Amino acid sequence: MGKIKNNKNRRPESHDMVNDDIHFKEVLVIGPDGEQLGTMLRREALEKAYSMELDLMCVAPNAPVPVCKILDYGRYHFEDQKKQREAKKNQHVTEVKALRLSPVIDQHDFETKLKRSREWIEAGQKVRIDMRFRGRMITRQEVGRDVLNKFTEQISDIADVSKSAAMEGNTLSVVYSPKKGK
Repeated sequence: MGKIKNNKNRRPESHDMVNDDIHFKEVLVIGPDGEQLGTMLRREALEKAYSMELDLMCVAPNAPVPVCKILDYGRYHFEDQKKQREAKKNQHVTEVKALRLSPVIDQHDFETKLKRSREWIEAGQKVRIDMRFRGRMITRQEVGRDVLNKFTEQISDIADVSKSAAMEGNTLSVVYSPKKGK
């Protein structure tokens, strides 16, 4: 049996066309300072870039005449990775926590679920309350809606309803999110 290679520490392959990876006959060349140097053969463009001790990178391969720019590819790649890390650091993912209630829930159980929901909302998370109707309970949806309305009333001081009560199959769901001012 073959040995499995661990790819965890390998850097991802770059998809940029740089230097000898450029296979177009003619390219429109942009200099390192952004000035347009004109259309030239690939070989001439590479020689020009090498004479400046820089790289030639294709920035618009699908243009009628492919556009290449003379730049320091190592620095460009570093700056690009830095931007990607910053973007990843600044993104915010909100987790939705789920709780299930019953239309015939006991008062103590109701208060426990309410307390847990308050903790999650105060921590900045969204909360989804699912009320599952089983068997004959489906014919008494107004009882379940009353329980959800009571829940909404009790939590309305810290949360807004971001998705109002809607039936999905035999489940009635509501999503609460933290109030904007908090």
